[in-house]
Amino acid sequence: MGDPLISREDAAEALGMVARAAGRYLDALPHLPVRDLSQAHLVKELDGPLPEDGDGTLTAVADLLRIGTRAATHSSGPRFFHFVVGGSTPAAQAGDWVTSLLDQAAGLWLTSPLATQAETTVLRWLKELFGLPPGYGGVLTPSATFANLTGLACARQWWAARHGADVTADGLVGLPRMPVLSSGYVHASSRKALQLLGLGRDHVRTLTRDDAGRLDLAALDRELAVSGPAVVIANAGEVNAGDFDPVDEMADLAAAHGAWLHVDGAFGLFAALSPRTSHLVRGIERADSLAADGHKWLNVPYESGFAFVKDPSALGRAFGGWNAPYLPEPDDELVNYNNLGPESSRRARALPIWTTLRAYGRTGHQAMVERHRDLAVRLGDVVERSDDLELLAPATLFVVCFRYRPPGVPEDRLDELNRRLGEELLADGRVYVGTTVYRGRVALRPAIVNWRTTTEDVDLLASVVREIGARLSGR
Repeated sequence: MGDPLISREDAAEALGMVARAAGRYLDALPHLPVRDLSQAHLVKELDGPLPEDGDGTLTAVADLLRIGTRAATHSSGPRFFHFVVGGSTPAAQAGDWVTSLLDQAAGLWLTSPLATQAETTVLRWLKELFGLPPGYGGVLTPSATFANLTGLACARQWWAARHGADVTADGLVGLPRMPVLSSGYVHASSRKALQLLGLGRDHVRTLTRDDAGRLDLAALDRELAVSGPAVVIANAGEVNAGDFDPVDEMADLAAAHGAWLHVDGAFGLFAALSPRTSHLVRGIERADSLAADGHKWLNVPYESGFAFVKDPSALGRAFGGWNAPYLPEPDDELVNYNNLGPESSRRARALPIWTTLRAYGRTGHQAMVERHRDLAVRLGDVVERSDDLELLAPATLFVVCFRYRPPGVPEDRLDELNRRLGEELLADGRVYVGTTVYRGRVALRPAIVNWRTTTEDVDLLASVVREIGARLSGR
């Protein structure tokens, strides 16, 4: 078909094709298996040689819709309980379509005052939502991993300054190792951020008091007394069972010893939305930096995270000052967000967040958080009442950690049985949930964070687990 200019008249029709397909897909989504293996062969149709001339806009879009709506993992539906993956609320999904339509270069005020204002607004709204002080600086990121990277980069800059060095300009050469302390709940995304910052993925010292990984506060106190300037990572939400580090007590110790407190609140920060769960994140308002995900419990499209820093100028010191004459200088009045985070080219990811917060407000998102917690408690109750299921940790937020444990199966066979059960659940596709290892035992850990999920979906999960478990164990 040649130059895209030839197809400019097809642009509106191509979007119309997507809109028409969207209605059918979204109507069917609550009833679809999460993954339909009978359609898996379609994925191979995406492969092939690079087209020489191309098939044209409408043909390409039609093929993508035909393949995608059938062969995709329907992770935006109500029965995807694997990892911690939200869906996209109707408002957020529409906001994301607008984002693609407008295609803003969101890094600079000069290129998009619209995107910049939207980001400034949603960062303020999010601080209000979580109960953070209004003076905190912030920036939107592609994920919690990038948000952790952002907060920990500011921590690294702070720590190096305590040693008389500007690590942004000169790097880490000649400096000692930066002490990083946490509980056994420290997440792989924090480790990855430390890895990318040159601080070492495995350099985190975990101070634990049991095999679940709970923090030993007394050990943290002793370590901070001798470590010199240090960075403490508090984990607001642990991925296997949903437990929380004692953020408030960690903030006390950080203040007493002059440490930097970073809170990894990828999903747990949203506990602040409800009076039933806000005690879990007491103390986050004293953190030096915080990280969270939007594509988890906020239910906006993927590639959405946010970082907040107590000292707003720390973001500019860690990420600004590029010495590039074609870029505008930092400006106190006109914000350039590519000077405040790890990305240069940035999508206008504030728009879906703005749309969903505008659409449902504080009370709507609080209601969703409380509904998901109620569903987790319901599933936990089902597990406890069943003679072939075992609850391994209290259902305090939205993660339910349990295993299949039928009568008569020896303990030394349960890990393998549950590992096979996890594999079969993913292959079956009616519900999607994977396995983990919690306190030395293989377990299931469904996470209930999708805005569509109802009691029917949670009850189906328990039923399918017991059905497949019975078949595997020969009951």
